[in-house]
Amino acid sequence: MRLRAVSIAALIAAAPALAVAPAWAQAPAALASASAVQTQELPAAPVAELVAEVDIPWSRFQLDNGLTVIVHEDRKAPVVAVSIWYNVGSKDEPAGSTGFAHLFEHLMFGGSENAPGSYLGRMRALGPTNLNGTTWFDRTNYFQTVPTPALEQALFLESDRMGYLLGEVGQEVLDLQRGVVQNEKRQGDNQPYGLFQYARLEALFPEGHPYRHSTIGSMADLDAASLETVRNWFRDNYGPNNAVLVLSGDIDEATARTMTERYFGAIPRGPVNEPAQADVPTLSEPVNIVMRDRVANTRLTRNWAVPGMLSEEAVPLSVGAAILGGLASSRLDNALVRGDETAVSVSAFLQAFHRVGMFGVTVNVKPGEDAAEVSAQMDAVLNDLIQNGPTEEEVARVATGYVAGVLQSLEQVNGKASTLAEGQLYAGDPNHYRRELEAYASVTPAQVQAAMQRWLTRPVASITIEPGEREAYVEAAATPSGATPVPAEPIQRVERMPMPEIGQVEDLDFPSVERARLSNGIEVVYAQVDTVPVTRVSVSFDAGYAADRSDRLGAHSLMLSLLEEGTRTRDANALAEAQERLGASINIGASMDRSTANLSTPTANLGSSLTLLADVLRNPAMDADAFERVRAQRLTGIAGERTQPAAIAARALPPLLYGTDSPYGRGFTGTGDEATIRALSVADLASEHATWLRPDNATVYVVSDRPLAEVRAELDRAFGDWTPPAAARGQKNFGAALPTPQPRIVLIDRPQSPQSLIYAGQVLPVSGTEDLLTMNVANSILGTDFLSRINSDLRETKGWSYGVRGGPTLVEGRVPYFINAPVQANRTGESIQALMAQYDRFLDVEGVTQAERDRAVNGNTRSLAGQYETSFQILNTLISNDLYNRPDDYPETVASRTRALTPADMDAAARAAIDPDRFVWVVVGDASVVRPQLEALGMPIEELPIR
Repeated sequence: MRLRAVSIAALIAAAPALAVAPAWAQAPAALASASAVQTQELPAAPVAELVAEVDIPWSRFQLDNGLTVIVHEDRKAPVVAVSIWYNVGSKDEPAGSTGFAHLFEHLMFGGSENAPGSYLGRMRALGPTNLNGTTWFDRTNYFQTVPTPALEQALFLESDRMGYLLGEVGQEVLDLQRGVVQNEKRQGDNQPYGLFQYARLEALFPEGHPYRHSTIGSMADLDAASLETVRNWFRDNYGPNNAVLVLSGDIDEATARTMTERYFGAIPRGPVNEPAQADVPTLSEPVNIVMRDRVANTRLTRNWAVPGMLSEEAVPLSVGAAILGGLASSRLDNALVRGDETAVSVSAFLQAFHRVGMFGVTVNVKPGEDAAEVSAQMDAVLNDLIQNGPTEEEVARVATGYVAGVLQSLEQVNGKASTLAEGQLYAGDPNHYRRELEAYASVTPAQVQAAMQRWLTRPVASITIEPGEREAYVEAAATPSGATPVPAEPIQRVERMPMPEIGQVEDLDFPSVERARLSNGIEVVYAQVDTVPVTRVSVSFDAGYAADRSDRLGAHSLMLSLLEEGTRTRDANALAEAQERLGASINIGASMDRSTANLSTPTANLGSSLTLLADVLRNPAMDADAFERVRAQRLTGIAGERTQPAAIAARALPPLLYGTDSPYGRGFTGTGDEATIRALSVADLASEHATWLRPDNATVYVVSDRPLAEVRAELDRAFGDWTPPAAARGQKNFGAALPTPQPRIVLIDRPQSPQSLIYAGQVLPVSGTEDLLTMNVANSILGTDFLSRINSDLRETKGWSYGVRGGPTLVEGRVPYFINAPVQANRTGESIQALMAQYDRFLDVEGVTQAERDRAVNGNTRSLAGQYETSFQILNTLISNDLYNRPDDYPETVASRTRALTPADMDAAARAAIDPDRFVWVVVGDASVVRPQLEALGMPIEELPIR
């Protein structure tokens, strides 16, 4: 643990004397002072000052084969981000080949000629974080952050799939990944409003336009993808001269030159890809489309094609979108959500791509309201902004929020790598991010108004989604045409140098944890991180969803929602505007065990941001009108959960496992049920606040670039005179016995579902405060790793799912074990059977192998530095260490303890905890398709309605 001396004298000089025990009694003068502090003006640093804090130094060079390499040196942690961006995306796909760019992204993870087998399996041993690949209209990128001693092997693997891939791309690999991608498509399409994206693209862009089709593609085109076609996609687009490689982190330019020349230099150039040109189309007349879906409320949208990210009008349009519906204080929020209360939520956004952009406005209509009237009001608000323009103050608040967000994104070396790569790929300039920052800092109301007048007065595509029955789903063919083997040219393999070894990865050096108390005894747990000038604060209360009484489910989370709707001195809009001026974000929420008020702010605005946070927590208005608005939003939210497969399952399974008398025996969404929400009063929520959100039930966690003395002084000014109310502090009762497990299948009918969600679980015989490290490492092999037994089977072998996972969900008390497996509907029964077989095999017949043990141990220990790269990650660790009764230096003990594990240790821990004979299997899917499959399993079947 890094040691840093803390001067007690400095602490005492900076703030009132530290209390070593609670001191709740305060003089009346202190209360008056607190009120004055919380109602004062909130000074904010100028946006130009925040812009000056954003800097990503870089150097750039190019190999002889055309590979552009950008290097950013950041020695804060012994990790390097490897981010490679290929200048090809779905807009470059020819007719009949939609989805190929994304399909090929999946093929890139199947192994290469000199590193056969799963790329992810090999990378797992390196200890990567942020490991993934993504495809979008304009690019395909691959990225991972690895410990510095593993960098050479990461570059070998990345270069091998750039230059030496095709020998490992055969018909079997193609057919498997085709199935995985089609299940990814089903999973997205199966969500409420999931088919909207296709309608929007087809409405805005004419036939033949590069942006008309979605990145995921059509089932028919994916069916038709042949081996030679996808091989040619690689040959045409994956040459080094069509890529940008960024190395960001613990590396310098000289080292980068040597390594990239060694591993990438011999790869020959490929064809030059000129990204598809695309104009910004204008509709000849307004388009009105009405869709129906199994949704809880009507959604209204307005959509335009607009210029892309390099246009001078991109920033003004983005600012206009934020003012219209992006800010919490937006025009549409004030008019429709907080004003006449005819909408439950609104949004407006600019999606800026390379060649074009899409400007969209969305209003979710409150059930029972006249959608036509809401639509007219929506258009009136938009037209008023277009005709009269925004205010200077609105524009400034958007700019401050944008710059604060960029500032926080710079903590991760991968975030900086992506910023530099995007600028180079689209603008030819890694400093493009600075031009955008300067544009936000200098944009004027006149520029915003002019851009909106030019582009949003053209004909609009209005798409409405109403509750109703979906149109028939277009499924994949039973036998894809592309699966027919066709003779292909043999691939000439090229032998390379041996794969480099991974060097010694040093153990984690976690920041020193310091503790103090405020004047009233509230404990402060603190760590200093000076990567960026940002402070994160979490005020945590021992409450959470488990604080709900069994006859008042949802009351606690509803009370938390109401806190953000105003204080005694600031209404909801004033609160939102204050946060926006400060570039701060206050979010109040809960887990099962804790309720938290989280603050993130540029440190320059820490004092004012804490004043605002204190006002929210200490002085809630509990306004009757705001309460009715929040209640209506909650009721709509519950109705929405009943349309979402994951939420349906999360509401159903915990009560079956824990029983309804347990604080954990309620839906893990925490939203409650309609009857309870309708019966609550403002007084009920005020009582809930007094019972749980109080200084004698609070701990403050802080990660900041400022020293503890300064931070503690600011906290004491905001919270040090907070006294508890007279009401008794809340207590959670876990005394009820758990029900006897009754293994069975619980079927919940959700018609027209192209996928089924299998959600199974049991209550483990362990609690979150016990030492679960051995069990968790063992279970990574069984259920949570990409190459886990269950994911390898259902995704990587059978292709029936986009991904499955099984593992413990940590809570303070008895821990649940959940399996989450979305699978194609016609494979539901077989998938349950396969999952049962994998669990039985692991727990009874074939436990952890030595190879699996080595992969898990290496991956878990080598990834530690990357897991604690950001202040957000460190803050969460401070909180979880306290919640689960771990020592402050717990992260530093993980590596040595993990390396000591044997396969026998892991087997014993898993077998002592996990018992598949106790699993309850919830299936959310189309009963007409699924039930016959489930009956063949010979298990008891119980049907439940959606709750």
